[in-house]
Amino acid sequence: MSESGPPAPPFPPVGGGGGPEAAGRPRIGWAGRPEKPGRFRLVTANLLNGAADPAAFARLVEDLAADVVVVQEIAPRQADALTAVLPFGKLEPARNHMGMGIALRQPAPVSRIPLPQRIAYAAEIEIDGSPGRAIEIVNLHMLAPHRPPPWLAFPYRRAQLRALEAYLEARPRPHRVLAGDLNSTPRWPLYRRLTRRLQDAVLEAARQDGGRTAATWGPWPEGPRLFRIDHVLVAGLEVHGARVLRIAGSDHSAVVVDLALPGGAGHPGA
Repeated sequence: MSESGPPAPPFPPVGGGGGPEAAGRPRIGWAGRPEKPGRFRLVTANLLNGAADPAAFARLVEDLAADVVVVQEIAPRQADALTAVLPFGKLEPARNHMGMGIALRQPAPVSRIPLPQRIAYAAEIEIDGSPGRAIEIVNLHMLAPHRPPPWLAFPYRRAQLRALEAYLEARPRPHRVLAGDLNSTPRWPLYRRLTRRLQDAVLEAARQDGGRTAATWGPWPEGPRLFRIDHVLVAGLEVHGARVLRIAGSDHSAVVVDLALPGGAGHPGA
């Protein structure tokens, strides 16, 4: 799997609820596979504290026909543009790098998870064709290791991770997604701790298609991506494809993953 520009032609939805923007499009999933109930498409994107182009990002989300979009560093203009495409969920924009939220194609409850320094957000969604099988979506933005200075950042990050692990242990879920800007490459302890209990969806997609994972962050928007620090980690879900796509104006690329509930209508053999 390698990084690429905006998709052409647009990817149709793989999960329930195509919405009016999908009218007239062929109902096919990733790589031309027939769409099946029980699948959904998730996007995670860091919007660089409002620097990402709001209209371009909204078009990307619409062209992808995403079902779930988790955002970090979202500002008011970006929130307005995203809400016009995905009207449900909860977005709390800000101009201090703290803007967060989850945008949804269909209504679902969204709550806050209190973590040190930065809160997280959690949504409980159900996918068309699989009623009664809730999937928890957690949006994370872990503190960067260089801000504030390392002698403060690393204790803060450890405290964030401990609080997150306590939440996961206290509220077990059969189907769960942790997605967002983890500010951690696969070599970092935070990533390794989380992948003891969750599967890296992008790595799994790369294994399936024989490709490579792509970096998601670089020091400036137009420059090369150097590190893979944005992740989608899953439990109790099948992975059916992943891509990394540029976001106009952001130093992060979007991570796009197709997921499905195991068994039932969403199972490839069903």
